[in-house]
Amino acid sequence: MSKGKARAAKRLAQAAAFGGGGLGLIGATLYGVLTAEAEYAKRVIGPMRYYPTPGSGLYGRYPGLPITFAMLGDSSAAGYGTDSPDETPGVMLASGLTDLAERPVRLVDVTKTGAKSTDLAQQVDAALQAGPHVAVIMIGANDVKAQMSPSVSVRLLSAAVRRLRAANCEVVVGTCPDLGVVPTMMPPLRQFARAWSHRLAAAQTIAVVEAGGRTVSLGSMLGPAFKADPTMWGRDNFHPSAIGYAAASAALLPSVAAAMGVGPESFVHPESFRGEAILPIAEAAVQAARTAGTEVAATEVAGRERGPRGRWAALRHRRRHPKAEVDRVAESDSKPGSEPLINI
Repeated sequence: MSKGKARAAKRLAQAAAFGGGGLGLIGATLYGVLTAEAEYAKRVIGPMRYYPTPGSGLYGRYPGLPITFAMLGDSSAAGYGTDSPDETPGVMLASGLTDLAERPVRLVDVTKTGAKSTDLAQQVDAALQAGPHVAVIMIGANDVKAQMSPSVSVRLLSAAVRRLRAANCEVVVGTCPDLGVVPTMMPPLRQFARAWSHRLAAAQTIAVVEAGGRTVSLGSMLGPAFKADPTMWGRDNFHPSAIGYAAASAALLPSVAAAMGVGPESFVHPESFRGEAILPIAEAAVQAARTAGTEVAATEVAGRERGPRGRWAALRHRRRHPKAEVDRVAESDSKPGSEPLINI
């Protein structure tokens, strides 16, 4: 693993934390190329046409008070292009979580197609009204279109995570995917986009873990599957289809369950034979950016949160949970606040 990449990711995260510009740290050339790609993508995709319907409501017929789960972010979190709320990431995650927790789960979906990191504060405001116990955030692609400095994007994400954590809400962030897997991108643009995506994902990981959340790298997870199976693509040939969203949700779900302390692997120590380890945060972030589906969360070594090279972090490759059947409770029972809030 390149120590230079770890240092670069750490510098970008620090620039975000202290208000630096950060564009030079991630590479003006890379950012310029990606901005050009964003303009090309807008021409290919065209105007937004398939707005998803949020699936907010109560899921699972298990006894007990519900876990309140908030979904925040942009079109990737909203499930742009899906035909039914049941196909959106929020509903798939809520349905999976209720199975693992054997508790009802109340989904509060505040995502918005086209959202940028500047919209996160408003989404957090809306989510906090429901008293969430756990939240998932997926955002960042539209920041490129808006030519937002990467350090600003990371700083806004960090602020959102800190606000949610201050309200005793666990947070899982799906980091920047590998934009180099988009098939319409040709070399050398593909290599530039991949390098930019990895650097941003690593910086997001450092900032989120420092803020008290955990991350799951989406990376190139969908790349090989999309190449082999065109049905993984949505109708605009840019966003995922329902099958693609299900793949991303399957990677996020084990970490959401672990954050809540439920499921079979919630308290398993890292296993070296699976490539899991405890590393300084910057090194863990770079490794995670390279390997899709990797979780990074803060941990301790000998009772200490930090070592000579910064905060300790656990790198895990959790086994994915099979897609759960959607079991939504009657709408009359799904109004936020109908049950007392609980601390879990």
